[in-house]
Amino acid sequence: MTPLGGSRVRITGGLLADWQRRNREATAPHTLEQLRKAGNLDNLRRLLPEVSDEKRQDTPYRGRYPFLDTDLYKTLEGLAYELARPDDDGGRQAMRDFYEETVDLLERVQAPDGYLNSFFQDPDCAKAPWEDLSWGHEMYNLGHLIQAAVAAHRQLGDKRLLDVAVRFADLVVERYGPQGEDAVCGHPEVEMALVELYRETGDERYLTQARLFVDRRGRGTVPSRGMGSAYFQDHLPLRELPSVTGHAVRMAYLAAGATDVFLETGDRTLLDALRRLWDDMVATKLYVTGGLGSRHSDEAVGDRYELPSERSYSETCAAIGTMQWAWRMFLATGDARYPDVLERVLYNAFAVGLSADGRAFFYDNPLQRRPDHEQRSGAEEGGEPLRQAWFSCPCCPPNVVRWMAQLADFLVAERPGELLVAGYAQAGVDGAEAALDMATGYPWDGEVRLTVRRAPDEPYRISLRVPGWADPGQVRLTVGTAGEETAAGDVSDGWLTVERRWRPGDELRLSLPMPVRGHVSHPYLDATRGTVAVARGPLVYCVEQQDCPAGVDDVVIGAEHIAAARTAVAPESDGVPSGAPLIGVTADVAPPPSPELYPVLATGPQQAQPGTGTDTDTAELTLVPYFAWGNREPGPMRVWIRNT
Repeated sequence: MTPLGGSRVRITGGLLADWQRRNREATAPHTLEQLRKAGNLDNLRRLLPEVSDEKRQDTPYRGRYPFLDTDLYKTLEGLAYELARPDDDGGRQAMRDFYEETVDLLERVQAPDGYLNSFFQDPDCAKAPWEDLSWGHEMYNLGHLIQAAVAAHRQLGDKRLLDVAVRFADLVVERYGPQGEDAVCGHPEVEMALVELYRETGDERYLTQARLFVDRRGRGTVPSRGMGSAYFQDHLPLRELPSVTGHAVRMAYLAAGATDVFLETGDRTLLDALRRLWDDMVATKLYVTGGLGSRHSDEAVGDRYELPSERSYSETCAAIGTMQWAWRMFLATGDARYPDVLERVLYNAFAVGLSADGRAFFYDNPLQRRPDHEQRSGAEEGGEPLRQAWFSCPCCPPNVVRWMAQLADFLVAERPGELLVAGYAQAGVDGAEAALDMATGYPWDGEVRLTVRRAPDEPYRISLRVPGWADPGQVRLTVGTAGEETAAGDVSDGWLTVERRWRPGDELRLSLPMPVRGHVSHPYLDATRGTVAVARGPLVYCVEQQDCPAGVDDVVIGAEHIAAARTAVAPESDGVPSGAPLIGVTADVAPPPSPELYPVLATGPQQAQPGTGTDTDTAELTLVPYFAWGNREPGPMRVWIRNT
């Protein structure tokens, strides 16, 4: 399959358009300001040939990590998309200035052999280039440089950054290629970038190098320095991994890169392993929000069913990595289950990482907030109670900028004779053989209207994904042409497909009912036993203390409460988008618990347990979309609400 992206899918309205507008007007400008303030550009500027040794020593490298150039590259990737948009709202000049300044600096400071890293190129650096593959992340830097360069070339027709990336990539191929050093980077990412560079240039050396890096990993060659080989996915070859493991972002990036290698080589042993890893992840290691990573100590995935709510790490970058992997698995298989997960992550685990005003971020994304929870990236002495404007390791904010900018790339794909609509948004779609317009209020409602603008003369298939959360028996699709409407097809493997000769003006109308539903967890998932999560459509909901007259830990909802739940349209306030459905639930309020942390279990006949009783009060709760929590005063929050 071929994904449709760039100008071939244009988001024209609805929630995703609002998110992209916020990205353009708030998040990107804020990120540029923070990058300047943090010294990312200064780290490059001090390496200019005209800067004297004395002046360079007076302006030392700023930041505690050697891979901070990646934050520039991720931002440039997002800016390439934003600068390519035909509409100019007047805020583009600052983006253009930053883009030009950064590209110019990169061209001027790149070493003659192609090496580029503002930390290791410092003559006074205590480490030499390539000395610390575990934590230096030079090839991780290269990966994001390549992705920014490819985006600039495709979106803007600008080859300057691509030339820089090619020189650096050629150095890596020379040094670590088939005849070079047998080593891999401590942080996977370059694998999928090298495949993309191969697609852009046609140079097969880059595909060979990507495959080599995938195949080399898993032999314990990355010096672990206390973290262990599993942290780097370096304890077993990818094809032998029993489950996703180690650092969550690294795992997702490695899997996405390996899927890219399969897409270009057809290596079925890779696809078989990736299917198995994916299925195990979804069945045992993914949060209900789509978040990946349950451990703060090493930002790691954790064991099967180890999914604590209040200690959920679910790093925002891991959400992006999971979506990257999901989209590639969809392209590899056509299976609707993969965009199902992409959608769940997009509207929950990813979206929650950004504040309503677009200028503050979550690094980790808990599903429950205790009153004393602090937000941090793991390196600070302390953290803020909610989202922060920036981090000492600011990998997530620029990642949000680039992903928001390219949302349209992950909605539609095509193959000969068929257009596959995997995601729903108000958008215009121009495929090679067919074009259509989508009108919808998704994800607020499940009504989608697709109007054909162009189609081939012969029969052609249009396939619409039926989300996994939808009841197939309640889904309806009608096709209208010249005033005639007919019901169309049954759901098969997550798709509704209509094949016919299409004419301009023909319509498909998809109806996906969105009742409020409750989810309980697997019995092996101890952390959420006896609780229920509320969802509607692709959105997971939560209760914040502001919307709960009792303590959020004291309210109890059961199946009868969910069946009687009410929806109301949100006014534009408190960070919840105007028009978003809020869910009203009448909940029971449990009696006060025993003050003892571990009271004795009463074992006699009909003995009441300490702190329990038969009388309960009720409370009216308002549940908000999980992605919108944390935009008011700090307070407790729960996704998983007591069920008993």
